[in-house]
Amino acid sequence: MASAALPHVPEREAKDADALDALLRGAREPFVIRGLAAEWPLVAAGKTSSKAARDYIERHHRDRPFAVSVGDPKAKGRMYYDEAMGMNFRMTNEKLPQVFQQIDRLEGEPNAPSIYFASIDLHDFFDGLHEANHVDLGTRDPLASIWIGTATRIAAHNDFPDNLAVCAVGKRRFTVFPPEQFRNLYLGPVDNTPAGRAISMVDFHNPDFDAHPRFRDALQHAQVAELEPGDAVFVPSMWWHHVEGLAGFNVLVNYWWRDTPKYLGQPQNALNHAMLAIRDLPKEDREIWRDLFDYYVFEAGDEVTAHIPDHARSVLSRLDKEQAGRIRAFLLRALSQ
Repeated sequence: MASAALPHVPEREAKDADALDALLRGAREPFVIRGLAAEWPLVAAGKTSSKAARDYIERHHRDRPFAVSVGDPKAKGRMYYDEAMGMNFRMTNEKLPQVFQQIDRLEGEPNAPSIYFASIDLHDFFDGLHEANHVDLGTRDPLASIWIGTATRIAAHNDFPDNLAVCAVGKRRFTVFPPEQFRNLYLGPVDNTPAGRAISMVDFHNPDFDAHPRFRDALQHAQVAELEPGDAVFVPSMWWHHVEGLAGFNVLVNYWWRDTPKYLGQPQNALNHAMLAIRDLPKEDREIWRDLFDYYVFEAGDEVTAHIPDHARSVLSRLDKEQAGRIRAFLLRALSQ
């Protein structure tokens, strides 16, 4: 796939936290901000050398095992399935200095394995790294994670939260697709996945249009973002994104947050349960349940509750923390039977 032929994600400017907040508030389209993190010490270290970046990160790490993925050199950085639909990489827990020493030894080797730390919590695994290198997101309470590794290719997937991703070291390429393009991306299993989300089965570097003809349609809606150190891309909730670490050593810091209250459930859990409880019913029964879902969930009009006294509407009212907890407890009891 020739990413150079794809349109670029639009660029925006944010000179301060208020300007960034205004850009992010209600945003439903991706955008790039050049130099958002240009003043980070981590960015400065990476511009000196990849070794300097690793030394800087190591000075802040906590002495605990880190989950690390090690890929087969033959996969050329593609973290994906093997022929048996297992993973083509192995997971292990190692201390950060030992893994960095391995990267030091292998740097520049053409047949080195891929080494990848995925979504490491900045607060749990480091002291002071977040404080010295972070984006001010105002009143948002994001999950801040760091992604560290050699050159890698991460299959297209989506996430429920909004995502601001900052290229701190190396280079990153994001290829993004609107949410409705999922049918054209040929998604794999929802339960057997490399990282918890269903991924596109298309090899973006060598797409098989005979096996995946609708991927041509997806490419008509794709955009690409090429990030240098200090640049950031905003990936809205549910947008599909294929992510490549293009340099020999790459570091990404990202922030996930939801505008909805944390006490609300995860939509993916509802989808999984619907597959368990509804998908394999007879067609006539599925149509009845589709109508009920529209009535209670997707339309949720006044007619649902207009005939019920206000004090008796319970979970049919707009959910608060207490009512959400009541539904969660009810579901736990039902699922345990």
